[in-house]
Amino acid sequence: MKILVCICPVPDTTTKVAFADNNTHFSTAGVTFIINPYDEWYALVRALEFKEAGIATDVHMVTVGKADAEPVIRKALALGGDEAIRIDAESGDTFTVAAQIAEYAKTVGYDMVLCGKESIDYNNGSVGAMIAELLDMNYIGFAAKLDVASGVATVVREIEGGEETDTCALPLVVSCQKGMSEARIPNMRGIMAARTKPLKVVASAAISAVSSIVAYEMPPAKSGVKMISADNMDELVSLLHNEAKVI
Repeated sequence: MKILVCICPVPDTTTKVAFADNNTHFSTAGVTFIINPYDEWYALVRALEFKEAGIATDVHMVTVGKADAEPVIRKALALGGDEAIRIDAESGDTFTVAAQIAEYAKTVGYDMVLCGKESIDYNNGSVGAMIAELLDMNYIGFAAKLDVASGVATVVREIEGGEETDTCALPLVVSCQKGMSEARIPNMRGIMAARTKPLKVVASAAISAVSSIVAYEMPPAKSGVKMISADNMDELVSLLHNEAKVI
């Protein structure tokens, strides 16, 4: 079984957000990029567990981006992946990312494509479903558990008030969330081995973006807290009716 894991570089969670060019671009000055946690902790680690169990033969990782994305996917190699692929294209539009990955995946023929349920920067969670549609593969989203036996995947998803168990024949695209696996830390051997593992750079396909970012806007600054005396219930009720906002 060949598995392709989608890797998305995202800003470190400690990043101080700033915008440039009249708030039309996210400023990357001084920003450290990491592997999207949902891609790393759940999708990639589960793929590696399949290989360690003898279920998967190859675990490849793909990212869409320019040369500055290579350190991030090198870290994915350090965790134990076999091969990394960087599709040489800008990664701004979600459809473009999905379409570029799908075009590459068609040339190899993967049995399973894994990705995180969403990226922690834009949180749209749509890439996995788009890839499945473009590859004409089945898709199961927001999976918390995943097992494969005899060419059939068993997937457990969290739903309102419980869990749902699905079975589906391969090939399959799955987006992964918490519960899929436990996070790993690259060891020194893996870090050293990653330097010699192949990192393939693939030319981008001719795909037009379907959306663009017009502008960014910071949320309004938080206002001060009003302290109400415990014996002044009437004022509290009045403020809750007239000033409190439901978020």
